[in-house]
Amino acid sequence: MVPYFLVKAASLAALCLLGCIEFAVWAQAAGPQEYRWFQGAKFGMFIHWGPYSVASVEASWPIMVPDSSLSYDDYVALPSRFNPVKFDAKAWVRLAKAAGQKYIVFTTKHHDGFAMFDATNTDYKITKTPFGRDVFAELAQVAREEGMPLGIYYSPPDMHHPGYRDMTRPAHEHPFGQPERTEWENYLDYMEAQLRQLLTRYGDIAIVWFDGLEGQEKFHGERFHKLIHELQPKALINDRIGVPGDFATPEQRIPKSPNEIAGMWETCMTINDTWAYNKNDRHYKSARDLIWNLADIASKNGNFLLDVGPTPLGTIQPEFRDRLLRIGTWLRSNGEGIYGAVAGPIQDRADLRSTAKGHRVYLYLAEIPKNGRVTIKWSSTSQVQGASILASGKKLRLMQTPSGLEIKVPRSLGSSLIPVIALNLNAASAWLPLILLPLGDMHEPRFEVAGFRLAPRSYYHIDSNTSIL
Repeated sequence: MVPYFLVKAASLAALCLLGCIEFAVWAQAAGPQEYRWFQGAKFGMFIHWGPYSVASVEASWPIMVPDSSLSYDDYVALPSRFNPVKFDAKAWVRLAKAAGQKYIVFTTKHHDGFAMFDATNTDYKITKTPFGRDVFAELAQVAREEGMPLGIYYSPPDMHHPGYRDMTRPAHEHPFGQPERTEWENYLDYMEAQLRQLLTRYGDIAIVWFDGLEGQEKFHGERFHKLIHELQPKALINDRIGVPGDFATPEQRIPKSPNEIAGMWETCMTINDTWAYNKNDRHYKSARDLIWNLADIASKNGNFLLDVGPTPLGTIQPEFRDRLLRIGTWLRSNGEGIYGAVAGPIQDRADLRSTAKGHRVYLYLAEIPKNGRVTIKWSSTSQVQGASILASGKKLRLMQTPSGLEIKVPRSLGSSLIPVIALNLNAASAWLPLILLPLGDMHEPRFEVAGFRLAPRSYYHIDSNTSIL
């Protein structure tokens, strides 16, 4: 995103504000309806699932690196043992809803080339396993019934296709493909056929999430962007097929500031350390740490795509389920400050994060100070009418001190996973959504407020005649 915008006005009918005011506006992507939806959703479920769950290994990578403990032949034979008889699409979607997640992205094909849908151009697919069912079709149907937006993860790399690499050579020799071979165009046609099927037979697709790895230009991303725009014009596309996408995708990390990425972005992250089910990986992040990550990401204008790896039987393991439900419980009391919010005015502090929406600023506390006081710098304390604990509504005492605005907080808040304080602003102070406008093929960010189209910069002034200075 971009640094905050300070807007000053005397009487702006377009802003629905009266009187001489000064207020801050933080950047929010909200242009076309799909951008507005995505930026407001904030929290989604990523699902990495396939025959690799049988072996408790990372998706695909055992056949892409030379020192794997699992041989290529053993890996490609896993589908014969894949029979997730306890798979229940409704249970998955309802778990996502209970966790407060607003969309799901499912791995329809990972780098190993195995199709988790009934692909018509390969036998290396879920419907040729002992299970025999199209799990993506079932998930898509339930998602529609439950009103859950659904996205597809689709890997351009495909270790199982002879057009992608020379299959007579060890797989690890060419994990990133061989576009110099004449067979490469055949592989791109294969990709198109599968994407066309995914985009036409499974209903609305909200997101197309590519994962092109190295040298993404070889996949001719423009071709597939055009296909997606023709077949699913409302679908958002990420940034991993060699051309700029609608949103960036930092992996297993959170940007340091709202200004690091100019545009929409989404951090994808695992609950433990594996992009798949792995019974041996016990390095689970705590529910508190995951909630802090969500607040941290929201405070920088991002989305949080949190991964689960279902078991070989098709269930979500208890360690994942418990954490998701605890996040959902926290969001039911504190989600007001997450969903639809934008980066708040307090940045670059290790002890708290902030978001803003409408006439409120939300402070997320990493811990309760020993003296029971949270102090923030605020340019105009007259803007703040009061403070309260968001989850309970309990009012908190405010005091102006030489160090800034001081908020007295009870020590009992320390028992909360991540306590949230809501600051109530006066009627003349508000955070308004700015509209992210992708221009041209590069999706160069532009912003719009009150009908004005603005190029990104750190400060704007609007005078009483509503002219941009």
